Amino acid sequence: MEIHVGSVDEDEDEQGIAHMIEHVAFLGSKKREKLLGTGARSNAYTDFHHTVFHVHSPFMSKDSDGPLLPFVLDALHEIAFQPKFLSSRVEKERRAVLSELQMMNTIEYRVDCQLLQQLHSENKLGRRFPIGLEEQIKKWDVEAIKNFHERWYFPANATLYIVGDIDSVPKTVYHIDAVFGRTPSGSEFSVAHPPNAFGTMANFLAPKLPTALAGAVIGETPSSLVVQQSKQLKRKRHAIRPPVKHEWSLPGAGRELKKPYIFQHELLQNFSIHLFCKIPVNRVQTYGDLRDVLMKRIFLSALHFRVNTRYKSSNPPFTAIELDHSDSGREGCTVSTLTVTAEPKNWQAAVKVAVQEVRRLKEFGVTKGELARYMDALIKDSEHLAAMIDNVPSIDNLDFIMESDALGHTVMDQQQGHESLVAVAETVTLEDVNAVGAKVLEYISDFGKPTAPLAAAIVACVPKTVHRDGVGDVEFKIHPEEITAAIHEGLNVSIEPEPELEVPKELISALQLEQLWLQQKPSFIPVYKDSTQLKIVDKETGIIQRRLSNGIGVNYKISQNEAKGGVMRLVVGGGRAKEPLDARGAVIVGVRTLSEGGRVGGFSREQVELFCVNHLINCALESTEEFISMEFHFHLRDGGMRAAFQLLYMVIKHNIWLEDAFERARRLYLSHYRAIPKSLERATAHRLMHAMLKGDERFVEPSPQTIQRLTLPVVKDAVMKQFVTDNMEVSIVGDFTEEDIEACVLDYLGTVTTQKSDHNDTEEVPVTFQVSRTDLQSQQVFLKDTDERACAYIAGRTPNRWGFTIDGESVNNFLETFSDSLPGEQASSLITDDMKLIDAGDSKLPWKKQTHPLYCCVTLSLLAEIINSRLFTTVRDTLGLTYDVSFELSLLDRLKFGWFVISVTSTPAKVYRAVDACKSVLRGLHSNKITQRELDRAKRTLLMRHESDMKSNAYWLGLLTHLQAPSVPRKNIACIRDLASFYETTTIEDVYNAYDNLKVDDESLFTCIGVAGNMTGQDMSGLEMEADDADDELFDGHQGLIPLGRGSSTMTLPTT
Repeated sequence: MEIHVGSVDEDEDEQGIAHMIEHVAFLGSKKREKLLGTGARSNAYTDFHHTVFHVHSPFMSKDSDGPLLPFVLDALHEIAFQPKFLSSRVEKERRAVLSELQMMNTIEYRVDCQLLQQLHSENKLGRRFPIGLEEQIKKWDVEAIKNFHERWYFPANATLYIVGDIDSVPKTVYHIDAVFGRTPSGSEFSVAHPPNAFGTMANFLAPKLPTALAGAVIGETPSSLVVQQSKQLKRKRHAIRPPVKHEWSLPGAGRELKKPYIFQHELLQNFSIHLFCKIPVNRVQTYGDLRDVLMKRIFLSALHFRVNTRYKSSNPPFTAIELDHSDSGREGCTVSTLTVTAEPKNWQAAVKVAVQEVRRLKEFGVTKGELARYMDALIKDSEHLAAMIDNVPSIDNLDFIMESDALGHTVMDQQQGHESLVAVAETVTLEDVNAVGAKVLEYISDFGKPTAPLAAAIVACVPKTVHRDGVGDVEFKIHPEEITAAIHEGLNVSIEPEPELEVPKELISALQLEQLWLQQKPSFIPVYKDSTQLKIVDKETGIIQRRLSNGIGVNYKISQNEAKGGVMRLVVGGGRAKEPLDARGAVIVGVRTLSEGGRVGGFSREQVELFCVNHLINCALESTEEFISMEFHFHLRDGGMRAAFQLLYMVIKHNIWLEDAFERARRLYLSHYRAIPKSLERATAHRLMHAMLKGDERFVEPSPQTIQRLTLPVVKDAVMKQFVTDNMEVSIVGDFTEEDIEACVLDYLGTVTTQKSDHNDTEEVPVTFQVSRTDLQSQQVFLKDTDERACAYIAGRTPNRWGFTIDGESVNNFLETFSDSLPGEQASSLITDDMKLIDAGDSKLPWKKQTHPLYCCVTLSLLAEIINSRLFTTVRDTLGLTYDVSFELSLLDRLKFGWFVISVTSTPAKVYRAVDACKSVLRGLHSNKITQRELDRAKRTLLMRHESDMKSNAYWLGLLTHLQAPSVPRKNIACIRDLASFYETTTIEDVYNAYDNLKVDDESLFTCIGVAGNMTGQDMSGLEMEADDADDELFDGHQGLIPLGRGSSTMTLPTT
């Protein structure tokens, strides 16, 4: 349910009230609460132009007699049109919103605010942020909130969207009419708003005037209009959303170029500059409109590749250069943004390179090869989406429909969109692409010329101090005139046309493959040593297991989840835990070095990247505490799967290690480390992990001293020691045939030279946890900042995913618990070889499930859901001490331990009480017993998530991973086959067994509280410790229904 009211509709004394109503209406709904036990998930958020309430629900519930849709609609109706504005709920949500305000006020949020203030300095978008103003939030009473609701929440100002498995449109319409049909229209209302800088309500209801005429009447209210305002008016939605007037970046606008604005802050680490151009949205409603969109995408794809691939090979002065050209429904305009990020010392050179490349593309255009390459890639991508039409998540479709509706674009499904794209692609010429693309770039390439569109804003975000080796922190100085001069210097550099690059059609020729077969003689061998089976097929899951003669284990699943698409993952056991004592950081820096280089065999980075573009391959290489992995997403059209396997083979056998790539990797981690003291969350999480794991650098970002000791041979050796065939496992999921996948496996994995590991787990330095050190178990971090904020982390040990503990025990072995009796057929289907079945009479068999490999991870997952629910109810809803609190598990697979973390945000005045409340909830599960209702709700949530994720190839890839990993011996097919049934049969006693293996006692629990503000006490200036590279995982991003892009952090967070 989208209500077309947001922060731009608020009066001067109402800043934040739209968001406040969202909270009160949503969390005050009893009908929404009744959906919680059904597996439904609901949330809400507020933005500039709208307030959105959404429910993601199963079509049928296990306990309901009919479809859930009528109940979902009823809940949305109550939220939007019949909210209960109880004073108790208003006060609860006032506390929550004030906590959210402080939580959101990160340096990233403040940067976004600065960008929007400059980009939209002429209208409310630049100063009416959805979260509101603290002093106003504290003042509103129930009557003020009711008045705003009555003004804006009426049927004509709402849009209802339903996306999903709709079996009957007439039935759906019937349900909608039954719930909403008798809703009072509120057809008339009285307005008596004084005129303001943006005119009156009538200005927005009238047809939009041309810019020249509208400029003359904005702010002027003729007396006859004032009389009209006091009368009863028909309530309508604004004709223009959002209702603001923009100053467009058009040539000859009669305005002077704005001076670059500089935002300088002590919490910023790097230099960034943003050059904006703002134009009206061109609604995509004809083939001609779609053709323009296609040509712009081709043009900008060429720029992105040129900059980020060519320069990556030669130690560029910039960290990143991006040019975005996109429509924004929330801002009601189309914005082009050139963003350049760099280390502060290199900012001038970075700006020069950016404008130089923009000018080169504008002057000479894309080449014939670039046009063909990017056209083909875009059509392949569109074809892939069209083939997935029945498997696109409803929430993704909903996002697309809502944004298209806001922008006035014609809404097409994936198949219609692809057919239209193919139709217009045939009409595209090189000349047209270059002409259309050049117009997008003119505000940069012709900067300063009278004929050029004026930049809407130029904003530089810079640190107050920078680090200089051997000197320390020194003041960073920059002036607007210097920025303008750097732009002009870049535009005056001599440029040449872009040369055509030779793109390889294949990385391994047929002749080379034939020679590899003769040398290696690849074949399949029994999957397990004590078996003669060459192929293991699990009919229930469709998973097939193979093992190659060189020792590489292969798991694959044929899936039509994503038509003509596939994913593949190589996993190598070891990871950062294998880093030697004298070479900490070697694996993480080494893997980054390999990624930065991008070269394989005799092919340059540019050739490899273009090979990937041609075959629609995305590849990522990363290291974790336990593993090194490479992941590929590929399209099966035109030999895409074979191309992905060729690239995998080349990375394994013919990787190239470059000194300049190593230097870039080192600089990157030095920069990451030095940014820790400027982030409250990272600094606090770092301090916690450092204390809990006794400073073990394998679990944090390497320190500068550690990085400086590393050399290219050292990092190469640390990584390549792990790349041996008996330590490799490859899993593949996709829409391929058995014949094709096995041919690729034999050709490109079977021909990898056999290598045996020359080191084992006994060489790995064991991990130890700090115990009984009061000074380390409860710590504080103080960060000097202009604004007050606070956060805290509470952590402790857990077993690993498979029940092993750091003490050498196994949760799965020493627990003695039996489930309720199951029908014999169901119990028999769940058992594995290590389970004991006992006949209980009347054809039922209780089964001893603690020996099942899933026992620990399933029970801990259910426990986490229950704890999260209690934390929200107690710490946020009842006590009002936080906006956001969560319990997260980090369960390792190979290492025999894991940890849990409670993260909580608050204010400096409340954070200590919030921590105590979190500990009380965590430790209170025995005194406040888990109920069957809580467990059932947790089961439904996780099972619904599992069912939804089963439609994703990426999720299946995760299920397949480690099936043949020797370092993860407990994972087997039963872990996938039995997962849903195991959730269903888990008891409260099982969950308590899991709970009893969390370390929550005083000697084992670690706490770190971070406080930011203008305090006179300790600050972070002396922090010289190792950084935490896992802390970003402590915060789950909000996915689905949340727009991404410029200024997105200014939108309020999901309410729950």
